[in-house]
Amino acid sequence: MSAEAIRVCLRCRPFNPKEAAAGYSRVVNFDSAASLTIANPKNPTDTKNFTFDAVFDEASEQVTVYDTTARAIVDAVLSGFNGTVFVYGQTGTGKTFSMQGLSDPPEMRGIIPQAFHHIFSHIARTPERQFLVRVSFLEIYNEEVRDLLASTSPQSVPAALDLKEHPDTGVYVKDLSSFIVRSVDDMDKYMAQGNKNRAVAATQMNATSSRSHSIFTITIESSAPGPAGPDSTHILAGKLHLVDLAGSERQAKTGAAGDRLKEAAKINLSLSALGNCISALVDGKSSHVPFRDSKLTRLLQDSLGGNAKTLMLATMSPASYNYDETLSTLRYANRAKNIKNKPTINEDPKDALLREYQLEIQRLQEMLKNKGQRAGGARSPRPTTKPATAAAAPAPGSAAPAAATATTAPPTDGADSPTAPATDNSLAALDPAMLQALQAQIEEDKRRLLASKDMAQDQKEQLVADLEARLAQLEAERAQREQLASQLAALESKLLVGGRNIFEHVSDQERELEDARLRALDEQRKQHDMQAQLDHMLEGNMALEDEYASLQEEVDVKTRKLQKLWARLDAAKRDVVDLENEWRAERLDLTAAVRELARELALKDAILDLFVPEPERRKLEARLVFDPDLDDWTWTAPDATTARPKSAENGASMNERTVASAWRRRTMASPRDGPLFYSTLIP
Repeated sequence: MSAEAIRVCLRCRPFNPKEAAAGYSRVVNFDSAASLTIANPKNPTDTKNFTFDAVFDEASEQVTVYDTTARAIVDAVLSGFNGTVFVYGQTGTGKTFSMQGLSDPPEMRGIIPQAFHHIFSHIARTPERQFLVRVSFLEIYNEEVRDLLASTSPQSVPAALDLKEHPDTGVYVKDLSSFIVRSVDDMDKYMAQGNKNRAVAATQMNATSSRSHSIFTITIESSAPGPAGPDSTHILAGKLHLVDLAGSERQAKTGAAGDRLKEAAKINLSLSALGNCISALVDGKSSHVPFRDSKLTRLLQDSLGGNAKTLMLATMSPASYNYDETLSTLRYANRAKNIKNKPTINEDPKDALLREYQLEIQRLQEMLKNKGQRAGGARSPRPTTKPATAAAAPAPGSAAPAAATATTAPPTDGADSPTAPATDNSLAALDPAMLQALQAQIEEDKRRLLASKDMAQDQKEQLVADLEARLAQLEAERAQREQLASQLAALESKLLVGGRNIFEHVSDQERELEDARLRALDEQRKQHDMQAQLDHMLEGNMALEDEYASLQEEVDVKTRKLQKLWARLDAAKRDVVDLENEWRAERLDLTAAVRELARELALKDAILDLFVPEPERRKLEARLVFDPDLDDWTWTAPDATTARPKSAENGASMNERTVASAWRRRTMASPRDGPLFYSTLIP
């Protein structure tokens, strides 16, 4: 199992109207397609250079960003790998725009909708495989996992879901809804539905700021007949996680207060936990990676250092106003470059839903085939059950004997009949035309019997009853076959066969253009990898001992090396100072959030002490148990022995008034002494 580094790319948004109106300067310069330089606005000579897999300036197009970043991940998922694409950056830097974009015009689509088109375009060009595609959509809001596709009323809050861990499949969300899709429109519908339910609010930096992390997951299962025939199918299963992270915030800039401040605190804590996991993975010396510190890191556990191909797209602002946040984002992304994943192809997974559907379709087809064979065999002649005198009573040539013969001797063997049911696995095994012909024949026989005057009434009633029973039997058989056929059609409609039912026509020219674009992208990746290897070799050569023709040449060469090393040392010292300043700023923000939360906690404690009796409070506290899997406190079932006594058994206890704690007792004062009462709320 070979390890590979996660791909890290960076995208810069244009100046927004507020930044342009305020006259902020530009601090970012793009040196090449893979490197950039950021300058300190307070000291323009203080510059820092960063290199990533790809960088995009303000003029970059959505299609270019997708082709360079996420296309390779989606291709890998279609081949059976797990893949993750997530964006990170300051609030208001275009993360949601990069991931979702705009539905119209098509050129403004983000990574997620372009991935939809990419997936179904690939299915249309793969006629030899069968596909099953399903989607799910969740958000992490205030450290609660919510299902964005759950069917709830607009006024109700979605229920919080639990995270579980399976030894084979890893971390998953219990009771998360999943829907099968057959087209791009289906995916767009579910994404739009989830976005309507997602938590969004306005701040001073973003009018539509995401207040939660969202994960749109696409599961793609595909199968092809194995070497031993259709029964030995080979199944590949890949999962694509498209993650739109909420932006990191500073309360001084966003002006968050109340609920917005609580949301910002939770967002920053989860992003800090993600940064701690990245640092631990990069360090190499740490034996523990704190994935359990946040629900976000638990869900991304496989994407960071696990079985997945991962892309991180960092977004930033070019304005000097956001220099500190931009530098923090660049360092964050630079650390992530060193994470090594170990992706493997998921072959023949035990929980493949595609295999279950294929087995169920095979079972239904066998049932229809057997019914068709039984229906064909049931057409053989049967002896009449009527007495001979009853059949001979009518005069020769009358209609009644013909009717009786038609009823008691149905058409002969279905194998020789032109309307015999087919015995293959298709829907023709139902043969509805034959059933309708038999029903029409029985109805005609019934009409003739009722119109006949040459038969005894009791014999006529008996024959009519037999005809009605036979008609009911045919109707029941037809209804049962229709039910099986509808079940089979419903299951088959969920599966996609490559090259059919996707696009009406994919021209050869379009395919050639797509292949040419893929070849160009592959060539660009190879050139970038070769350049990275060359830079690494040149950097390593600095430590090698060279041979010099003279002392002066040795002095010149070593002087140049020393200047480079000294510049690196100076940059490292500046980085240390910047990191200390960044740490102090984050500490101040966290301290402000902690103080706000502490005030709210003190208020709730005061309400509990003043309005909840002490015995009841102790009972409630005794029922609280910390669940490490949920990372939260949960309630246990109440103990019957601690239940409140009935008035009949202990009436005195019901009449006694609970006494509050001594230091919490309300001072007995007149209504005019209001401030005296309120002064006792806080010790």
